[in-house]
Amino acid sequence: MATTAPVHPVDEVPPVRQLAAFGLQHVLAMYAGAVAVPLIVGGAMKLSPADLAYLITADLLVCGIATLIQCVGFWRFGVRLPIMQGCTFAAVSPMVLIGTTGGGLPAIYGSVIVAGLAIVLLAPVFGRLLRFFPPLVTGTVILIIGVSLLPVAGNWAAGGAGAKDFGEPKNLALAGFVLAVVVGVQRFAPAFLSRIAVLVGIAVGLAVAVPFGFTDFGGVGDADWVGISTPFHFGAPSFHASAIVSMLVVALVTMTETTGDFIAVGEMTDRPIEPRTLADGLRADGLSTVLGGVFNTFPYTAFAQNVGLVGMTRVRSRWVVAAAGGILVVLGLLPKLGAVVAAIPAPVLGGAGLVMFGTVAASGLRTLAAVDFKGNNNLTVVAVSVAIGMLPVGVPGIYAQFPDWFQTVMNSGISAGCLTAIALNLLFNHLPGRESQPAAGAEPEAASAPA
Repeated sequence: MATTAPVHPVDEVPPVRQLAAFGLQHVLAMYAGAVAVPLIVGGAMKLSPADLAYLITADLLVCGIATLIQCVGFWRFGVRLPIMQGCTFAAVSPMVLIGTTGGGLPAIYGSVIVAGLAIVLLAPVFGRLLRFFPPLVTGTVILIIGVSLLPVAGNWAAGGAGAKDFGEPKNLALAGFVLAVVVGVQRFAPAFLSRIAVLVGIAVGLAVAVPFGFTDFGGVGDADWVGISTPFHFGAPSFHASAIVSMLVVALVTMTETTGDFIAVGEMTDRPIEPRTLADGLRADGLSTVLGGVFNTFPYTAFAQNVGLVGMTRVRSRWVVAAAGGILVVLGLLPKLGAVVAAIPAPVLGGAGLVMFGTVAASGLRTLAAVDFKGNNNLTVVAVSVAIGMLPVGVPGIYAQFPDWFQTVMNSGISAGCLTAIALNLLFNHLPGRESQPAAGAEPEAASAPA
């Protein structure tokens, strides 16, 4: 009697009830970050409230489409792992500069379209670089991703950056309460509830926040029921050389960050990334970025916020995140629903974020635990890479006097730490030097090298 091959957890399709709950959990985890980029860029350009709302709904719509492309995939597009897509923060500074001094939104969208096409073309090249990401490098990068996200959760917990009541004890108390609920549900609740601990924590936190005046649903009444983003709403794209060059630098940064996120999720889901799948995932990033330029939004990349949620909940199905992509599409078409989600107070998200982002960092430590640190320089590789990666996180203005292209690369702790880890791994474990035992955490260059 023939037996069917077991389905990998990544390809399993949970029941509809679980798909909806797990998917909504992913949406809530990334929503604040997803709408932050259009808010920052639109605010810097002094757009009207109506145009800002349009940017946000367009962003949510393309976020959902990009997530579906990445998770479901077609032909050679999509990594087919549980990866959420969102606007990259690496592009914020260049886009603000382009928008305010170099041609407005049409110039931004022209440079975004060119950058997306460049990512599609460069994806196979990056795929061949996977051998430079052994456990020593991947563990370090995953650790940096988690630690660099913790200040985001901290800002949320304190009330949100720029909030008038930032740091007030009531905000931190609410965040601490949500954190306690998430941990308690994960430890004591039945299996299904423990897997949606973040969703439960956010729901309970919101229920507590409403009567205490933490949130305002006034924006829900002002929002439209239906809103459809049309191509080139703000005018035909224009192509300026300086804008394109700066956005190409952003493209290289986001490809590096996305590679780290793919590798992290691949390890968490027991489906390691291969050169072809990495190229397919990056190619999907490029396509989504082109769509962003066409549909009035910005460059797209894998969202590190949701990497921690995959590791924490141990829900590895890509169809869960595809369901989250479907929810984002609905939110992008129904602005009123998006306004409801946007009303969730920052401290509630902060309490959940502390657990999720800490999980990413812990996953990096788990990967590094398999690396040999005896009789080699691997400890130096980790130490210096983490230090360089944390510099822009701990001292945000440290590179303010450097050229724009340098700031674009180094102001992202993830890309700075990743590039440092790759370079130091090559220096200590690949280049010929004094006689030493090859490191177990390094990528073998010859068949005789240890795995």
